[in-house]
Amino acid sequence: MITIKHLVKRFDSASGATLALDNLSIDIEPNTFFTLLGPSGCGKSTLLRCLAGLEHPDEGEITIGDAAVFSSAANILVPSNRRNIGMVFQSYAIWPHMTVGQNVSFPLEVQGQKDIRRRTLEALDLVGLSGLDTRYASKLSGGQQQRVALARAIVGKPKVLLLDEPLSNLDAALRDQMRAELLKIQRALNVTTIYVTHDQTEALSMSDRVAVMSKGRFIEVATPQELYSRPRTAFSARFVGGANILEGKATRDGGRTLIDTGLGRLMSAEPAQEGPITLFIRLEKIVWLDERNGQGAAHDGMNRFACRIVGRRYAGDTSEFDLSPLDGDPQTVLRCRFSAEIGAAPGDTISIGIEPEHVHLLAQE
Repeated sequence: MITIKHLVKRFDSASGATLALDNLSIDIEPNTFFTLLGPSGCGKSTLLRCLAGLEHPDEGEITIGDAAVFSSAANILVPSNRRNIGMVFQSYAIWPHMTVGQNVSFPLEVQGQKDIRRRTLEALDLVGLSGLDTRYASKLSGGQQQRVALARAIVGKPKVLLLDEPLSNLDAALRDQMRAELLKIQRALNVTTIYVTHDQTEALSMSDRVAVMSKGRFIEVATPQELYSRPRTAFSARFVGGANILEGKATRDGGRTLIDTGLGRLMSAEPAQEGPITLFIRLEKIVWLDERNGQGAAHDGMNRFACRIVGRRYAGDTSEFDLSPLDGDPQTVLRCRFSAEIGAAPGDTISIGIEPEHVHLLAQE
């Protein structure tokens, strides 16, 4: 549905040109929920605005369906209103002086479409706002305003739906609800959707594929499952799910990979060439081995370490612990999550275990 080739976007400033998009290329399949994930300033919203026609790239090509909407080589620049897209902005951009129905029907009126009222009411019903078409938008809650913006974006049955951090202004409970609602609507419409967020939970729970971005580039593109369980880069491992990143030196011992790190010697189930290497361990894959708490049992193949607790943060049903190895580099700090019911405090010494299959090796960046 969408093809991007060698896209470049620069912004001029007093200090010189800033490269916002750095030679991006990607294909996005029809009817998928595709997420652009990354920190502020990485280029994800700029890319979305280029797709919408609200920003003009400097180089490259964008194709939507079978038609090029931008091409620097062919001098093509199709305006936004002819790209057959719908967009929801972070601020929603609804008109407070109009009713809900007037907000939603506006795109159809501009295009001179027929059956405007029927299609408007159908869109409102789909987003759960039936019966509110005569209410003024200024009288709505934040969640309802977000639904109005979504109804306006889909009322014209676009080929592509663009969502620019649409949940960022909602409270946590409403965000959880709206994630499920957005995904339900996307599946019902079967529309190709590009979603921008810096929230890893949104990316992992909603997407068919996720593109992790940094400094105007795609760091990697994968399914949520692949991105969480086997990221290729330390940047993705840190940004998606949180991880302990350790540098070490790998050696081979028969069929085993051994890595000397600041934590100590770790065995990994993954093959590696000998020499410098980077690895990651997810916080929840570290096992508490203290028998008094019944958290886990050690076995011969497990990596085991004695550590001192140097920090603890309560997080509801879990607590996040900072651990320093007793026999390793004292500057190394390992983060992990254990049950909040565990009775341990900073200064206590504990025993932990890490299975070799949870010691994942990363590509050198």
